[in-house]
Amino acid sequence: MKLFSCAGLLLFVALVSGCGPSDTRPTEAPAAASIPFRNDGTLRFTRGEEDLLTIAIEIADTDSSIIRGLMQRTSLPDLSGMLFLMPSEEPQSFWMANTPLALDLFFANTTGEIVSIARYTRPLSPEPVLSNLPARFVLETPAGFADSHGIIEGDRIEWERTD
Repeated sequence: MKLFSCAGLLLFVALVSGCGPSDTRPTEAPAAASIPFRNDGTLRFTRGEEDLLTIAIEIADTDSSIIRGLMQRTSLPDLSGMLFLMPSEEPQSFWMANTPLALDLFFANTTGEIVSIARYTRPLSPEPVLSNLPARFVLETPAGFADSHGIIEGDRIEWERTD
């Protein structure tokens, strides 16, 4: 929520109510700056020996990048996502507070097997999104990604950084 000074609020009220000069029209506030996608590598989905799909990934591997995640992002490029490298394989809990995008979350164990998928998570929700089983990697993609590309539990992820 943006707070206005008293003078700013009075000017805003005057402009909106039409009490200001006739040639003065309220203007929209500038949109928040979008956080650009940073291409850190690629991630491949596989099923058995079959390659299913390869996407660009942004990698979250520091405490601050893991905590921030996709908060305040308003979009992601097609065929992209954010891969979280968690410190250990254990049950994972994510939340969508401050995240305006609906997402699919893929939870994968140390070997890259997808052990749980949370589809169509609710944007801006304080409710935790939990993995069903211990996971070491978590991939966030736009909502509907799993269904659109036929990704299921038991599929695998393999990723590499681009340097």
